Amino acid sequence: MTSPIEEQIFNWTYTDEQRTKQDFAAQNPGKRNPYGALPQMRLLTYQMPDELLAIASAGEFDEFDLNTFFTATATGTGNAAAFKHKTDVQKWLDIIRGGYTPQTVESLKSGTRPPFPYSDMRLLPYLQHSFWFLPNVAACHAMANLLAERQNTFWHDYRVVVAAGTSAGIGLDALPPVRQAVGSGFDTKTITLSCGKLTTGVTVAQWSSILMLRNLKSPETYFQAAFRVQSPWSIKNPNGDNPHEEEVLKPVCFVFDFAPTRALRQLSEYGIGLSPGEPNPENAVRELVSFLPVLAYDGANMTQIDAGGILDMAMAGTSATLLARKWESALLVNVDNDTLRRVLDNPEAMAAVERIEGWRALGDNIIETIINKSDKVKELKNKAKDGELTPNEKKELSEEEKEYKSKRKLVQEKLIKFATRIPAFMYLTDFRENTLQDVITKLEPDLFLAVTGLTVADFHLLVRLKVFNTERMNEAVFAFRRYEDASLRYTGIESHQGLTHYGLYDTVVAKE
Repeated sequence: MTSPIEEQIFNWTYTDEQRTKQDFAAQNPGKRNPYGALPQMRLLTYQMPDELLAIASAGEFDEFDLNTFFTATATGTGNAAAFKHKTDVQKWLDIIRGGYTPQTVESLKSGTRPPFPYSDMRLLPYLQHSFWFLPNVAACHAMANLLAERQNTFWHDYRVVVAAGTSAGIGLDALPPVRQAVGSGFDTKTITLSCGKLTTGVTVAQWSSILMLRNLKSPETYFQAAFRVQSPWSIKNPNGDNPHEEEVLKPVCFVFDFAPTRALRQLSEYGIGLSPGEPNPENAVRELVSFLPVLAYDGANMTQIDAGGILDMAMAGTSATLLARKWESALLVNVDNDTLRRVLDNPEAMAAVERIEGWRALGDNIIETIINKSDKVKELKNKAKDGELTPNEKKELSEEEKEYKSKRKLVQEKLIKFATRIPAFMYLTDFRENTLQDVITKLEPDLFLAVTGLTVADFHLLVRLKVFNTERMNEAVFAFRRYEDASLRYTGIESHQGLTHYGLYDTVVAKE
């Protein structure tokens, strides 16, 4: 039986509100919009690094299990509370403020800077006052204790309020400490930790973001909590001379989620629930995401996902867009100087890369040029440390650096373009239990040459020289296999009955 609260949530339509706001602005340009202060919500999801996923993965799609990851000592409250995976939760804290070294290195390689909540300047204003939704009382106290530890100086700027457990008061009694900590909201920073308190019937205008750090089974409960941060925050008559003027302080608000598949499943169910008469679920979800944009970080890129992609992820654990991005990622290839030198020093490898489509258009001796210019830049930079550069040398440094980076990017793009041919090859083969390496080598070498333009020997040589990153290829192959099989199962086709393993590039993993 549906509870009154669930009915209330499904009858309250965020999409109607945002559509009315949009329509009024379009029809009444220049007039004060009575709906203008109602912020648009945005959902940002983040795929966690493999080392954290290994700590807590569960479910059909090996989703990041937030309840397991944020498990705290069962009886621990106050100063005694601590996380079971404290070291890994510390890594997570470093990740969300952009201070996790392995992630930073990968971002530099891929040439992207992912918008992590507490590191991106566009997001920080909306994290001045945030709500962290945790699994239980012990987790709330454990988080407060961890944020207060000596190494977490970044977090010491925030006043942390634990709105959980009997010590926080019953019901609305938990609200006054939050209001006191927030104050006017302009000259304070706060983090409210809760596992259920203040998620219904409460308005704290300054809350502009919520971090979903627990598993929630129903979309009603998920969005009931999420809409706590969607309350308007504005100043009427800000200059004292126009009662019709309104300064909107919170035009948007954010939901940050670290279990992408589960989050997007909740969103798709919620969107479908808002339009019960719509026979096409994609249309129902499309209307919701037209007012609630969704961006997903897949470990390399941040991509906006459309309604079809959301349903794909809910069904298969990934979307076609994100899957394609995995095969367009700069992390699949290595173009650092050490790798390029290994290719340059190997005549067979040089002959192989020159057979890649479009390589000759890059010009003669491009690898040698990149290495030489890179060495020249390094030499000039070392000289610059001693302040000895002449104006001509400074100009030379700037030009050389610009040119070698440009050429390196061109080489990277050609190698990635080759990598994108591999899914086409996989699609054309009918082998699953073998590793991709076996399929290429033993079963379909002629097809591989026809599709990719390289011989099997060429490809293996470049893999051996570390031009291609086999770990990343394994991840991309695994995602492709699961997506392909799940898509076929959705239509009632079991493509490979009895299959118990997936073949990656050079590894076989259990299907379940």
